Amino acid sequence: MRRRIAQSVLTTSAVLAGLLAFTTLQPNLAAQGANTSASKVKASTKADKPAADGKQVVTITLDIEKGWHAYANPVGLQDLADTQTTVTVTGKGKPEVIKIEYPEGQVIKDKVVGDYKVYENKVEIKATVRRANGDKNPLDVTIKLQTCNDKTCLPPSTLKLSVP
Repeated sequence: MRRRIAQSVLTTSAVLAGLLAFTTLQPNLAAQGANTSASKVKASTKADKPAADGKQVVTITLDIEKGWHAYANPVGLQDLADTQTTVTVTGKGKPEVIKIEYPEGQVIKDKVVGDYKVYENKVEIKATVRRANGDKNPLDVTIKLQTCNDKTCLPPSTLKLSVP
């Protein structure tokens, strides 16, 4: 009888340990962007050399998975304004953002919600900043976006990149 109880306790302990390991892994999957908009977009940056007046152009490239789209900026429909793609550039040297140039999105004609614009495939967004004299600190680029396909929308994501 004691042997059965001991085996039962060991089995229960093994099951609990397995459940604990499984539930511990779940947040890590979310942190990696599984089932979020970030899982459908690869983002990269490149920066021109700063000019004598401190102006620097940073190009942000979004490579959106085939069959998915991100909402353009401007999205063209007030109800979707919170979902449009936005880029911010910051840094230790407190660069001044002069302008961010978003490409024209492709118009989607929707009889239910109205027409809106999206980005598909590869998109380049250009951010022009003015850096302080001698500022060689990395720039931090933050991209907020939401992706959808014809059947579903994924939760919005924030992508963070650094430009040396």
